[in-house]
Amino acid sequence: MSALNELSAHELSDLFRKREASAREALAATYARIEEAEGEVGCYLLLSREVAEEQAQSVDERRARGEELPPLAGVPLALKDIFCTKGIETTCGSKILRGFVPPYDADVVERCREHGLVLVGKTNMDEFAMGSSTENSAFQVTRNPWDLERVPGGSSGGSAAAVAAATAIVAMGTDTGGSIRQPASFCGVVGLKPTYGRVSRYGVVAFASSLDQVGPITKDVRDCALMMNVLAGHDGRDSTSIEAPVPDYTEGLEGGVKGLRVGLVKELMGYQGVGVDREVGEAIRAAVARLAELGAECGEASLPHLNYSIPVYYIIAPAEASSNLARYDGVQYGYRTPAESGDDIVEMYRRTRDEGFGAEVKRRIMLGTYALSAGYYDAYYVKASRVRSLIRRDFDEAFEQYDVLVGPTSPTVAFRLGEKTEDPISMYLSDVCTIPVNMGGLPGMSIPCGFSGGGLPIGLQLVGKPLGEETLLRAAYAFEQSTDFHRRRAHPIAERNGVRSAVGRERG
Repeated sequence: MSALNELSAHELSDLFRKREASAREALAATYARIEEAEGEVGCYLLLSREVAEEQAQSVDERRARGEELPPLAGVPLALKDIFCTKGIETTCGSKILRGFVPPYDADVVERCREHGLVLVGKTNMDEFAMGSSTENSAFQVTRNPWDLERVPGGSSGGSAAAVAAATAIVAMGTDTGGSIRQPASFCGVVGLKPTYGRVSRYGVVAFASSLDQVGPITKDVRDCALMMNVLAGHDGRDSTSIEAPVPDYTEGLEGGVKGLRVGLVKELMGYQGVGVDREVGEAIRAAVARLAELGAECGEASLPHLNYSIPVYYIIAPAEASSNLARYDGVQYGYRTPAESGDDIVEMYRRTRDEGFGAEVKRRIMLGTYALSAGYYDAYYVKASRVRSLIRRDFDEAFEQYDVLVGPTSPTVAFRLGEKTEDPISMYLSDVCTIPVNMGGLPGMSIPCGFSGGGLPIGLQLVGKPLGEETLLRAAYAFEQSTDFHRRRAHPIAERNGVRSAVGRERG
């Protein structure tokens, strides 16, 4: 039998139910893997070993008493360091928040605790979720478990790499322009961005409030459905939370795709300047052919305004970020620059923000402040909001013909570390396939659909109608079960040219 940390959440849950493994044993296997792999991959900013051991022991004691526990009770969980965790440091990958210990849990953290998941630690991320490679973290670089010279994607790269490296069974991320789906694609795992409002954002450090969404990163589709059963639901503390019934997302998984209308979005396959690598394009077309073999009715869909998604995103997202990040001034949270003789409060604010924020965060604050400034608000932000409405309308029209839209999650496989850091535009374009889904507030997910000639994972993106997560999961599960891509695992532990990265800190 595989080591416990190598199993999926549902496989581990089955062992728990049969009393063939315990939560403490699964946690021990996970921490053993972290000891082995973390020095090379660098997924974690902080390990909550003391908290995790208490949680695992509590689950085992409850199970020994014969209590009926939720399906994921005892499963080791990694959290992107963007979620507020009561009594545990939350940095959002930024120097300016180092030392900030929230007095409360985010809604999704509360839900995970209630369902008995065991918090292994907080994972690395691009600072304030601004990036596509996890190279913008203020603390360390995370590497892709499939190739340690490549990025894991971003901004949820630490979470995706942890699942791929088996240093967590399941993980949580956030997705503002593709930050769950793109790293899931690069790391060969499953990632789901739910419908905007389906999962609460309460207690999530804000980047762009009209775009941010919380979702799971898992080893397979069933685990993803199980996690959605934990996360989804209305929260009165989040004004954007949707009041809608929450289904059991596992019930319809085996319904198949016969008669399901699937549209391959032509603009995502190289139409009007969107470049897609040949191997990626071939894998996506092969995936559509497989769905057709399984009984889906496949055709070509069009989103005519897709090419405007990147410029619209890089007006709206920085504008919202410049507003959200105004609160970090050296007074309320985290880092404050040491005072110098003659400093007044304005100078303290200026130097704190200059020293506390990284280059990419400063770039987006400047872009957003400019777009919102007098004389430019109508020309940029208002116009971008109108074009965003056109993109949403394109999706509405496409869904009159199709139940699910598909395309590549990323136009390329994982790129090399440092390859795009000096070229922000090139980095921004790596999200060209995922950003439109956030513009529409729609559910989207990435599942493994192939590998490049160099052995790097390729992700298939599926997009659904609002609150259409059940249909997405059903289609994804049918494809997954007809292939073995999700069964392949990254094994990054061998000595590789002396490559090392920082090791996560431990914190009770």
